Amino acid sequence: MTIIQLEYLLAVANCGSFSKASELCFVTQPSLSMQIKNLEEELGVVLLDRSKKPVVPTQVGMLVIEKAKEALLAYNNVRECVAELKGSVSGRLRLGVIPTIAPYLLPRFIHTFGERYPKVELEIREMTTPEIVRAMDSDEIDAALLAGGTCPDRITEQELFDDRFYAYVSPENSLAARTNLRIEDIYSKDLILLAEGHCLRDQVIELCGASRLSELPYTLKSGSLETVMRIVDNTDMLTIIPEMALPYIPDHLKSRVKTLARGAASRKIVVGVRRTYAKETIVAALREVIMESVGKKSVGREW
Repeated sequence: MTIIQLEYLLAVANCGSFSKASELCFVTQPSLSMQIKNLEEELGVVLLDRSKKPVVPTQVGMLVIEKAKEALLAYNNVRECVAELKGSVSGRLRLGVIPTIAPYLLPRFIHTFGERYPKVELEIREMTTPEIVRAMDSDEIDAALLAGGTCPDRITEQELFDDRFYAYVSPENSLAARTNLRIEDIYSKDLILLAEGHCLRDQVIELCGASRLSELPYTLKSGSLETVMRIVDNTDMLTIIPEMALPYIPDHLKSRVKTLARGAASRKIVVGVRRTYAKETIVAALREVIMESVGKKSVGREW
């Protein structure tokens, strides 16, 4: 029995497919299948029901998978402890990032992180918050950059900085002449939001009041804030954007950005990790570089 075999077994159980698991593990499907078959022969049991689509663990397979998770956690803990004693930051960090953070924050720190910690293999995926939670539960990712207060208790949130909310208003909208908006002045018929599953949508609904937004004019299944802003540019509508997006707005469109009278309206950007996560030194290094990239203060004073 090897660590590789246990990792492959978990990958198939999480993906429900040998082909998807092989892509995730960067190995050919025959090699992955052979390793799992060897493990089954060594244990004398069938671990995966290959007749089901998706592939599911057998009853004994579920028991082995639970033990495999514990073994891999212990294995990673050993590597992490040794690296820490050696004063080295190394290993692989599988990082999930929500779409309203990825295009704005990643360019600020990813190059610096790579230069400072060349022994860390950083694997980044853009995912919604529900996808991040599921991926953490199934051990597909190690950590995530997301909005605070959106994770279940089994995920620990380490605060990074505040990210204020602004309105982005079409010049054709009745509020376009104002520089500062009150939340109560925003009408639901004028507001366009991201698709369900994006935490920024939920935060805006909470900010503006769910009862006032019961009849939103569009059903938009888009996770791109840039798409939403381009719709605003070409209609008479408005949306709510995070402050980290402001530097990427062209100068000729900056007049469309309006402050909100409720100055405390913001989200907290956090690093989320499982409570049992082992790679503490890598996460600490990630936090350090991100904090440096935003000036270690409220994002509103540095962007």
